[in-house]
Amino acid sequence: MASFSFGAGNAGKLLRIPLYAAGRLVTAVVPRSRDLWVFGCAAGITDGAWALWRHAADAGERAVWLTATPAEAREADRRGIAHTPKASLRGFWWTARARVIVVTHGFGDVNRYAATSGIIVQLWHGIPLKRIGLDSPVTTQSPLPLLSGVLRGFYRRTQARIRILPAASELVRGRLESAFGVSEGRVPVVGEPRVDVLSRGSAGERRQTARAELTRLTGPAAPGIRRILYAPTWRDGAPDPAIPTVADWAKIVEVLEETGAMLLVRSHPLGAGEYASPDGSDRVRALGSDVVPDVTPLLPGMDVLVTDYSSLAFDASLVPLPTVFLAPDLADYAGRRGFYGTYEEVAGADAAEDWDAVIAELRRVLTDDNHRAARIERSARLSSRVHAYVDGRNTERVYARIRALMERES
Repeated sequence: MASFSFGAGNAGKLLRIPLYAAGRLVTAVVPRSRDLWVFGCAAGITDGAWALWRHAADAGERAVWLTATPAEAREADRRGIAHTPKASLRGFWWTARARVIVVTHGFGDVNRYAATSGIIVQLWHGIPLKRIGLDSPVTTQSPLPLLSGVLRGFYRRTQARIRILPAASELVRGRLESAFGVSEGRVPVVGEPRVDVLSRGSAGERRQTARAELTRLTGPAAPGIRRILYAPTWRDGAPDPAIPTVADWAKIVEVLEETGAMLLVRSHPLGAGEYASPDGSDRVRALGSDVVPDVTPLLPGMDVLVTDYSSLAFDASLVPLPTVFLAPDLADYAGRRGFYGTYEEVAGADAAEDWDAVIAELRRVLTDDNHRAARIERSARLSSRVHAYVDGRNTERVYARIRALMERES
């Protein structure tokens, strides 16, 4: 069962309105620093925020990471970076004083009560395929339907604080403007810092680095093993309909043994599923967020991606990886969540509806070179539609935008 739902989360926001109001009063009189940057990320010290942190630190910026857990604080110590708990008084104070506030998921990545002004940079954590933000009714879902309008207004006013929201392409820019309710001037097409790792160096170097890290994280494997990444998306708190049955697992393990492959399962950190092979096969291993917070740098080490509605399909297209789509609840999900464009534009007309179809497709991709090449070409075409830059300099462009805005307002 999922650990979070929008309804429960929004109920908590309503209860915290007095704290938001108090934070607004305090930050109205506390002056912002001229040079302090604060960073936070719901996934840990990773993603686009970490990419921008490293670039900003190299440029000499004064930066603090706001941690969410003791484990995150220990990781910050290991990396030798300044940090403090985001929920502490010091976390409030540093957020209230920061000139630049960098987040990847929402204002709760830092101290949410102090993120009221300054230059707020939202490095969203993936190109949206499913509708998000103001474009999705689940965002402002409430246990009391009459309060949904209040939540929608609150959400719109909050997101209006965003000053820079980088987009991967013109196509993506329109989606982000609509989802966050911000104007075109705040959504520059400069690329996503989080995917620079998929464009730097040679393809061979990226694959070698990713393979070595996968071995470290998931344990040794036979030479030449093919790695299949399965990454289902979150169902907004509902059960995952794609959890394999016992019969499915038997067929999955069979095709893995037949093709010399292993399945690395990455269920969404906000979802849950019984993704463990009943027979304990060594060919099925976990690669959840508890193992690695950000799977993006590991994509070059994979051989196939299996997913449903996840933005990971867009990241994988930069490799490019052959992608198999599994959408057992497509009609329901499209009606409840909705997509930008059509699902077919991304997944093609042959998305699988069950594990039998996925297994058949995996067998073809892993044994038929021509079919694999066709799948890779489809992925590359998807990348050309959604990524304007593939030069590994997205972080540099985002940083330049922030510095230019700082200089105009100094």
